[in-house]
Amino acid sequence: MRVPVAVILKGYPRLSETFIAQEILALERAGMALEIVSLRRPTDERVHPVHEEIKAPVRYLPEYLHDDPLRILRAWRTARRLPGYGAARRAWLADLKRDFTRNRVRRWGQALVLAAELPRGFGHLYAHFLHTPASVTRYTALLRGLPWTCSAHAKDIWTSPDWELAGKLGSADWTVTCTEFGWRHLRGLASDADRVHLVYHGLDLERFEKRPTQRGSGDGSNRNAPVTLLTVGRAVEKKGLDTLLEALSKLPPELHWRWHHVGGGELTGPLRAQATATGIDEHVVWHGSQPQEFVLDLYRKADLFVLPCRVAQDGDRDGLPNVFMEAMSQALPCISTPVSGVPEIIRDAETGLLVEPDDPVALGAAIERLVRDPQLRARLGSSGEARVRTHFDHRAGIARLLDLFGHETAPGDAERGAA
Repeated sequence: MRVPVAVILKGYPRLSETFIAQEILALERAGMALEIVSLRRPTDERVHPVHEEIKAPVRYLPEYLHDDPLRILRAWRTARRLPGYGAARRAWLADLKRDFTRNRVRRWGQALVLAAELPRGFGHLYAHFLHTPASVTRYTALLRGLPWTCSAHAKDIWTSPDWELAGKLGSADWTVTCTEFGWRHLRGLASDADRVHLVYHGLDLERFEKRPTQRGSGDGSNRNAPVTLLTVGRAVEKKGLDTLLEALSKLPPELHWRWHHVGGGELTGPLRAQATATGIDEHVVWHGSQPQEFVLDLYRKADLFVLPCRVAQDGDRDGLPNVFMEAMSQALPCISTPVSGVPEIIRDAETGLLVEPDDPVALGAAIERLVRDPQLRARLGSSGEARVRTHFDHRAGIARLLDLFGHETAPGDAERGAA
C-alpha cells in the first residue's frame, strides 16, 4: 500500500501507549505514508524517544464540540455534500438510539471534521482501539467512501457492548488484536471470523538490549541492601495496586525490601494514603510518569517486577501489558495474575509466578519467596528473557501488519522497518 493512511488515535503522544508509537515508527520506516489523527491533545509533559523519531504529521480534532463550533459547522456544510453522508448519518443515528450519550454525539462531530478536512489522496483509515476511535473512523469511512481497519487492545474490547463490537467488526476490512484471549472473544462476535487476526505487539529489542551485568544476590536479610521491587503501570483499578500494597504490608518485618512505582493515574492519592496508613511508606518510592530511558534504567536496577492485574468492576482489564515484555527483556522475574493475556507470556514457575487476583496473602507469599531466593529469581528471569527474545520480537507483528495493509515493500524498506 503506497497511498497515505490516516492513523486515528484517542490521544497522541501518550507515555502509556509506547507500543502504538513503536508500531507507527516501524510502519513509517517500512515505507508507509502516514498521518496521525488524534481525538485529544497530549496531557503528558514528557515524550518517549520513539515519539521524537516519528516523522508523520499530526492532526488534532476538536476534543469537545463546543470548543470550536465554527469548525464543526464548516465541517458539516462540507460533509453533507459527500456521497456517503446519508449512509453515515443513518449509521450514527442507529448507534445514537442504542447509546444516547454526549460521547456518541461528539464522535459524530469529530467524524464530520475528519471527513471534511482530510486531504484528498488518503486511501485508508486505521484506528487504534475499538471504542471511540473506531466509531469516529467508521463514520468517517462511510462519509468518504474509504476502507477502514482497526487494532483492538483491552479496555475497548471489555467495556464496549457486544452489539457495537459486532457492528464494527462487520464494517471493518480487518481487525487485529494483541492477545489470544481477546482474539477468541472477538472472533465469536464477528460475522466473518477470518477477518479478525492475532498480532502481538512485541518489543523493539534494539531499544531493550540485554542487561549488561548480572544482578545482585540479595535475599532480604541485609538492611543496607534491600531487595528492589518494581511496578510500572498507571494507578487505576485494573492494575491491582491496592492489593499489592496490602500484600507488602503483610511481609515479615525482618525482610528488607523497597518498592518503586512508575506511572500516573487517578488512584495515586488513595494509594499513597494506603501506604502511609499501613506503615510501609518509608519502603515506597513514587516516580510518577517517566520516559522510556528512565524506566529501562529501573528495570536494570530492580530485582523483581510485580503487577497483580485484575478485572475492574466495569469489566475493564489489561490485555497483555507491554511492561512484562520490557521487564523480562532485562531478565527481571515477574509476578502477576492469570488475567486475560498475561499467561500468554508468563508461565507459572517457568518464566515467572502467577497468583489469583485480589489475593494479598498469595501475592505476599510469592513476593516473599522471590525476595528470599535469588537463585529462583535468576532462573525465572533467564527463562523469561529467552521467551521474550524468541517469541515477542515486534518485527514479526510489523511484518503481519504490512501484509494486511497490502504494503509492497520497496528495496531497503524491510531493513528500515526492522531497524
